[in-house]
Amino acid sequence: MREMSRRDVARLGLGAGVGAAVTTLGGCGRDVPGLSPGGAGRPPDRPGAPARAVRLIGDGSTSFTGRQPRQPAAPVPLEAGQTPPQFVVFSWDGAGEVGNGLFPRFLDLAREHDVRMTFFLSGLYLLPEAKKRLYSPPNNPVGASDIGYLNDSHVRATLTHVHQAWLDGHEIGTHFNGHFCAGAGSVANWSPAQWRSEIEQARAFVKTWRTQTGWHDHPSLPFDYDQELIGGRTPCLLGQDNLLPVARELGWRYDASSPGGTQRWPDKKQGVWDLPLQAIPFPGHSFEVLSMDYNILANQSQNSTRAPAYNYPAWRTQATQSYLAGFQRAYETNRAPFFIGNHFEEWNGGIYMDAVEAALRQIAGKPDVRVVSFRQFVDWLDAQPPAILARLRTLDVGERPPGGWSGFLREQRGTAKPGTAPPKGEA
Repeated sequence: MREMSRRDVARLGLGAGVGAAVTTLGGCGRDVPGLSPGGAGRPPDRPGAPARAVRLIGDGSTSFTGRQPRQPAAPVPLEAGQTPPQFVVFSWDGAGEVGNGLFPRFLDLAREHDVRMTFFLSGLYLLPEAKKRLYSPPNNPVGASDIGYLNDSHVRATLTHVHQAWLDGHEIGTHFNGHFCAGAGSVANWSPAQWRSEIEQARAFVKTWRTQTGWHDHPSLPFDYDQELIGGRTPCLLGQDNLLPVARELGWRYDASSPGGTQRWPDKKQGVWDLPLQAIPFPGHSFEVLSMDYNILANQSQNSTRAPAYNYPAWRTQATQSYLAGFQRAYETNRAPFFIGNHFEEWNGGIYMDAVEAALRQIAGKPDVRVVSFRQFVDWLDAQPPAILARLRTLDVGERPPGGWSGFLREQRGTAKPGTAPPKGEA
C-alpha cells in the first residue's frame, strides 16, 4: 500500500486528535434464509436449520426472507431504579472485502462472542468498474470515486460476506458511494437534493447488482434493502446538516455522522437519532482521540499507514487501551453508549484490527454489557419513556448518577413498593 496523501487522509475521514481534528473530519429465529443460483431455495448454511420461503425482489439481487435471524427479544422500558445496560456498537465503514480476510475474520469473532455489529456498505462496492458510468456523483464527474471500485472477485466476496452478515444478525447500513471529502465536490458542500440522489444511487447499486454484473450463479442478498436501510455514516463525517432532512423524509431512524461527539446519552437532531463517534482517552496524552481506528493511527504515525514496524507493538497496545479506557469510563459512570468506527484495512501491519479484536474480547460478556448494532440500539431507545432518556442525558461525561442508579431513575418511574429490592440491570 502506498503512503497516504493529504487528500487520502481527508478521503478516509480522519484527523489527528480531538483538539485538532474532531471538529473537522472523522472517518468510515435460527432459520437461515438464502438462495441458490437462479433464485431457488438453497440448503441452509448451518446444518439442521430448515430453509425458509424466499420472495425475490426486482431482478433478484435482493429478496424477502422474513424476520432477520439472531435478533434479541423486543426491548422493554427500564424499570424504576434500574441500571441501564452498557451498549457498545462496533461499526465498519465501507464494508468491502478486498482479499485481506478482514470481513470474515470479524464475522467469525462476532459469532464466537454472540455479538452484533453494523456494516456501512458503500454502494459502489457492488458496482463493477466496467459500469462505473452509471454513477453520477453530485459535483463530480460521472463515474468518479475517491475510493475506487472493487475488482470482480472482490465484489463477489463482498456479496458473500454481506449476505452472511445479515444472516448472522448484523445490520447493513450505508456509507454512500464515492467518498468525496476534499475540494468543491466534497460531500460537505452537497445540498439535500444531492444527498437524495446519492442515497438513491447507493440503494440502486445494492438492489441491482445482478443486472449490472450479469451474475446468476450467486445467491441473492437475503433482505429487502429498502426496509433494511435505516441509517448510515457520511464520508469523513461531513455534510450531516443537509443529509438529515433527507434522512428524516426517507424514514431513517439514526445517523452516525457527527464528528467529535462526547460520551453522553444521545438525543435526536432534526428528528433523527444522532449517534456520533466519540472523544475517548488516549493513553500517554493530555488530549482525547476520536473513537475510530484511523484517528488513532493519525496521532501515532502522522497519517502514515506503513510506519516503521518497531513502533507497532507499543501502538497496538495504546490503541487497545484507548478503546478500553473509553468503554470503562462509560461503564463505570454514566453508562452512555460507546461507539467505535473501523475500516477493513491493514494499516501499520494490521495493529488497529488487532486492537479492535482485543477490545471486543475484553468487553463482550461483562455484566450488563450489550454489544449491538445501531439498529438494535435505536430499537431500545425508542422503547424508553422520553423522561427516562432526558434524565440520562443530564449526566456528563464520566459522571456517576448522584446517589446511585436505584435513586437516579426511580423518580422518573415512581417509587418501588416498600420492602422490595431495586431491580437489577438487564444483561
